[in-house]
Amino acid sequence: MTRGRRSFRALTALAATAAAIALAGCNTDGSSSSGFLPTRALKPLSQDMVADMERKGMPTSTPILVRIFKEEAELEVWKQDSAGRYALLKTYPICRWSGELGPKVREGDRQAPEGFYQITPGLMNPNSNYYLAFNLGFPNAYDRANDRTGAFLMVHGDCSSRGCYAMTDEQIEEIFALGRDSFAGGQKSFQVQAYPFRMTPLNMAKHRNSPHMAFWRMLKLGNDHFELTRQEPKIDVCDKHYVFDAESPNGTPLAFNSRARCPAYQVNPEVAAAVRDKQSNDDRQYAEYVARGTATVAVKTGTDGGMHPTFLAKLKGKNLLDGIFGETKVAGAQPGTMPSHVNPPRSPAEGEVTTASTAAPASISSANAAAYATPVSDQQIRNAAAAVSRPPAPAPTPARVEVAASPSSPVALRGAQTARKSEPKPEQKIAEAPQPVSAPTGLMNGAVAAPVSASSFDSRWGGGLR
Repeated sequence: MTRGRRSFRALTALAATAAAIALAGCNTDGSSSSGFLPTRALKPLSQDMVADMERKGMPTSTPILVRIFKEEAELEVWKQDSAGRYALLKTYPICRWSGELGPKVREGDRQAPEGFYQITPGLMNPNSNYYLAFNLGFPNAYDRANDRTGAFLMVHGDCSSRGCYAMTDEQIEEIFALGRDSFAGGQKSFQVQAYPFRMTPLNMAKHRNSPHMAFWRMLKLGNDHFELTRQEPKIDVCDKHYVFDAESPNGTPLAFNSRARCPAYQVNPEVAAAVRDKQSNDDRQYAEYVARGTATVAVKTGTDGGMHPTFLAKLKGKNLLDGIFGETKVAGAQPGTMPSHVNPPRSPAEGEVTTASTAAPASISSANAAAYATPVSDQQIRNAAAAVSRPPAPAPTPARVEVAASPSSPVALRGAQTARKSEPKPEQKIAEAPQPVSAPTGLMNGAVAAPVSASSFDSRWGGGLR
């Protein structure tokens, strides 16, 4: 069967699903229910994109993965190469997102979701009123377990957002085609990882006073799993929190309940060790930034979201004649056409900005300030990647090893049945240099005496969720 025919069949199936449930982008996308496929949904990838994939050793039909970074206003598409590992294919500037940094909590808060979401063919909308779209599937199991409300949160075109991630029409057309072709190649769903910012020590230090820090530390653990293994992390939810790459310790299928205590599980020891090492290095860098007095950023900006500088620069130079003669082409990153109705993030009104700290920034070397992440050796990545491609090792015999939870050993977080010791406040815990931890056995003991309360979530992750 040709690639074009497979793509058509995949689109026919997803169009039927989209028409049946009338997916709505950002709560107001009155999508067509005709079931007919518009030309834009069938448009093949450009020759330039296909050539780029060939240069990077990425067959057109291999799986994709999407990563979103709010503060930087960037969407990345990663794609499996011929060796079966994910590599960055392309970074797209985001035209508009709404709300503040932080997760979506309730219907109508204008927040764009943060977390881990699986996009199936049924969540793709070829008939969107916002050109093309795919539904993030909010609320997911984690969101529901934490009583978060809202629906129809999308990645779509038209460059306008109310709780969504809005791209230009040209961008979403290409992203949609990449997802469509991956489904045609056999991918059952692709993962979207939505982060508040790139999960680096410097960014964590800048946002250390945020009430969302506990939640963000949990997201960073999933980020680290992906960056080290270059494989899509397996996501589960139990005890109202995410669990990454959990394996059964004895071959028995694991049963996760998003609101109940976690079952006993293990993480591949090589992956666990690599993640723990990265976390320890990140914590040391974080402590250095805090000790230098790195300034924190506003917890609440009052600007209602963000926009990539590529688009913002064009809008700031706007004059009264712009938009009269049609839409505006944006130069530079060649992200496509920006509609004339697009507005930049607004200026905050008096009293809308909440500043957590006014500490003056210390002198930080440009090399550190520009660093996106703690360097990880090629050997670490190869070991972690090889570990996830091997079948899990046989479970050890009953002896249990309890490892205390701490930010420097993120893979060993699941609860010992012994009583938990009280933990220091987040600033105290992180500012201290992490102590060396012996290599984990890989066995996680999730059973606890009773379902864990929201307050214990704070104690595990070193912060509070507002």
